[in-house]
Amino acid sequence: MSDNAVDINVDVTFRHTESTEALKEYATEKIGNCLLKYAKSETEAHVILSVEKRDHVAEVNVHWQRFDLSCKAIDTDLYAAIDKLVDTLVAQLRKHKEKLNDKRSARAA
Repeated sequence: MSDNAVDINVDVTFRHTESTEALKEYATEKIGNCLLKYAKSETEAHVILSVEKRDHVAEVNVHWQRFDLSCKAIDTDLYAAIDKLVDTLVAQLRKHKEKLNDKRSARAA
């Protein structure tokens, strides 16, 4: 790893469904890559994959610097729910990054 590597810690929990290594790796890779794009410091993410009746639910709670966010996605398949979750997470991270940039540019003016 290089000196400017960012530590991304992704923890995956299964509720009301069987834990599979493939799902765990898929969620870890997708969420980890998403966070690597935006995070410039140590970041923790807790992913919860569950099945409630016919709905497959993917949730994530992210702690990054002094910023916490949570997202939830529901689909008929856990892989699709994870993909939706990543889309929502990217939108929230992008919005937060834009807010930070707006504050910095306002201070500079």
